[in-house]
Amino acid sequence: MRTPRKEIIERLREDFPVGCRVELLKMDDDQAPPVGTLGTVVGVDAIGTIHVDWDNCCGLGVAYGEDDCRRID
Repeated sequence: MRTPRKEIIERLREDFPVGCRVELLKMDDDQAPPVGTLGTVVGVDAIGTIHVDWDNCCGLGVAYGEDDCRRID
């Protein structure tokens, strides 16, 4: 997977600021939390991964272009 352009990373950081709440919509990983799991964003890194402190204690990030979540607050 290619690294997203700088503009996309900036947009993700605007759309998913630290502290906002999200709901997982899709994650293709055997260790993924269940769809519908809620969590709190702890940051967006330089490759577009949205790092989330999931309410079920899972630590997997939402990978740009692969996984999906939505802001709920």
